[in-house]
Amino acid sequence: MPKILIFIGIGFIVLGLLWNFLVKIPFLGRMPGDILIQKKNLTFYFPLTTCILASLILSLILWVFSKR
Repeated sequence: MPKILIFIGIGFIVLGLLWNFLVKIPFLGRMPGDILIQKKNLTFYFPLTTCILASLILSLILWVFSKR
C-alpha cells in the first residue's frame, strides 16, 4: 500500500509540472465535439472529444509498454 501511494504522489507531481505545458497546446480542450453550453449565469464545458483522444493515446502507450 505505501508503494502505491508513493507512485500516486509522484504521478500528481509530474502531472502538476506538465500542466503548464499542456495548457499552452492550442487545440487541446477546444476540439470539435467538445460540449460548451453558455447561459446567462452558467457556463458548462465538457471536453468530450479531448477525453476520448487522451484515452486512445494513453491506451496505445500502455499497450505498447505492456508488450515488452
